[in-house]
Amino acid sequence: MSKVDFYILPTDSLSARLDFACKLCEKAWRLGHRVYLHCQDDAQRLELDERLWRFKGEAFVPHDHHEQHADARVALGIGDDAGEHNDLLINLGGDVPGFVGTFERVAEIVVEDPAIRLAARERFRFYREQGYALQDHRLQRL
Repeated sequence: MSKVDFYILPTDSLSARLDFACKLCEKAWRLGHRVYLHCQDDAQRLELDERLWRFKGEAFVPHDHHEQHADARVALGIGDDAGEHNDLLINLGGDVPGFVGTFERVAEIVVEDPAIRLAARERFRFYREQGYALQDHRLQRL
């Protein structure tokens, strides 16, 4: 069963949510993990794609769109298929993706935006009811 970590950021900035996703992705990638970033929609995926190129001046995280290179160590995807990815899922979607159970770890990133918090509460409830190991990390600063 997957371990699910909720990262609660002290801001209502949706931009900060994507920046944190980039930082988390870079750390996991440097530690040798395969990362699947599940995006809400194509616009969010394009924004995240750009951020992974420039979020940190000296850092670059090699990545690709899942549909183009399913075997990429870091893949950005939308939809219902994560392919062969099963290591770390960073879920930026509004719902729990159907393939969540195939991943060893799941990261949920929450900001103080009311819509994001409400959706996160629903996902937390789902994970708890399904018996996932849950952990929350309340970050004090970004």
